[in-house]
Amino acid sequence: MNNANYVFREPLNEPVYSYAPGTPERKLLQEELDRQYNKVIEICPIIGGKEIKTGDMGQVVMPTEHSHVLAKYHKVGEKEVQMAIDAAMAAKKDWEDMPWIQRASIMMKAGELLATKYRYILNASCMLGQGKSPMQAEIDCPCEAIDFLRFNTYFASQLYGQQPISDHATLNRNEYRGMEGFVYAITPFNFTSIALNLNVAPALMGNVTIWKPSTTAILSNYYLMKLLQEAGLPDGVINFLPGSGSVISSVAFKSPHLAGIHFTGSTSTFKSFWKLIGENIDIYNTYPKIVGETGGKDFIFAHKTAPARELAVAILRGAFEYQGQKCSAASRAYVPKSLWEPTLNHIKEMMKTVKMGDVRDFSNFVNAVIDEKSFDNIAGYIDRAKASNDAEIALGGHYDKTVGYFIEPTIIVAKTPKYESICEEIFGPVITIYVYEDDKFEETLHLCDETSPYALTGSIFSQDRYAIEKAEQILRHTAGNFYINDKPTGAVVGCQPFGGARASGTNDKAGSILNLVRWISARCIKETYSPATDYGYPFLAK
Repeated sequence: MNNANYVFREPLNEPVYSYAPGTPERKLLQEELDRQYNKVIEICPIIGGKEIKTGDMGQVVMPTEHSHVLAKYHKVGEKEVQMAIDAAMAAKKDWEDMPWIQRASIMMKAGELLATKYRYILNASCMLGQGKSPMQAEIDCPCEAIDFLRFNTYFASQLYGQQPISDHATLNRNEYRGMEGFVYAITPFNFTSIALNLNVAPALMGNVTIWKPSTTAILSNYYLMKLLQEAGLPDGVINFLPGSGSVISSVAFKSPHLAGIHFTGSTSTFKSFWKLIGENIDIYNTYPKIVGETGGKDFIFAHKTAPARELAVAILRGAFEYQGQKCSAASRAYVPKSLWEPTLNHIKEMMKTVKMGDVRDFSNFVNAVIDEKSFDNIAGYIDRAKASNDAEIALGGHYDKTVGYFIEPTIIVAKTPKYESICEEIFGPVITIYVYEDDKFEETLHLCDETSPYALTGSIFSQDRYAIEKAEQILRHTAGNFYINDKPTGAVVGCQPFGGARASGTNDKAGSILNLVRWISARCIKETYSPATDYGYPFLAK
């Protein structure tokens, strides 16, 4: 029996490859892109470790070339969802009983496989299937996904080591159990690393999951599932269910074994889940834990002392990298009047060299948005801004979905502080600027705090430390991740635990020990060495 109390060393973040011309990684990635582009694969649900063919088919296409099919996938029905729940529950006892170091070893092996054998497979599948540039794919999956796998094991070793105080007469100890039931993981299109973490964080702590991947991220998510199997994940611990969210949820939410929701997606969907759990609360064996990261209306706030060039770069990168489809993407900015013209000039100068097009052309900084529904929604905001007396287009404003879902990086200047595009989540390469009078800094900070229901990310640009401190205080609850003199994107596992509150989620901080705490059910055990032999206490004496 292994009775070692193992503590993992704090890991380093996975190095990000540059893919610069002439580098070996560039050549290997291009070769993998060609391989995947020229092959249509068949993707099956994986239930209890077995691939299931349903015959109800869907297609995976490229956002940058929507006529090109990358994969065909089998959709699950209600029968397969119930099979997955049954498989998860059958696997649960052995998985939970397994020493945690064995579970951690599987995660560490998965991280190593992702850093080596699967690195270009996952990078290329994120590029082709989700419209990411080489850099955006690299920082997502492999790199952030590897960080989740390695840092989670480190955080788990810290968590398991936290024990209560004992004395000479008693032994007190905490047992960190998995939960009674399964976790339903509903994962987004925009970050494959998040899809991984929504499953492996609960699994590491002894839980089993059923996984509903985003329809527009099925290709990379399938490769991740195959990777986990190769790493030694036992059958049934994670069950991969491509298909309709409404079909899967109709079964999952009616199961008495539902023990948790791990979700990243829209605020409206998360609210509907919360209501559904409330309506069904009497059927569950335990109160389900609800963990979610939802929408955002992330901001950049500039003080009059901010350097215009630095602010311009933050706006360009923060709003337009990955076509503004990050939960943390800069979607609104508050800029003082004296700073706006030079800032816009810098942006326009840089945008002259920004190219938009297919992901396989590494010279493109901007690619396509994820699908037609998203394209049409974003185009609607642009068209309404063009027609409105309360807004004007300062940059971009064009779009075309003939070949791919391409939307030009766009800046809207709002003439009123509550114009729709400065309040509502858009999730595309569109940022709205509100230009304020230089002497209304504090007043506009309060406006920023009150304008949006979301509270995910935000940043302040200033060279005045008093202004920075004032912004920190007034914007205290406006962002779960707050940046000083930086764009509001790019949180790194272990460095900036990620999540927000208000309409942005439960703020359970992926990439930290806080998230793992949500996936345990602690039992405290007290052992008394000399039990009492009399019921009486001293106060009873005459």
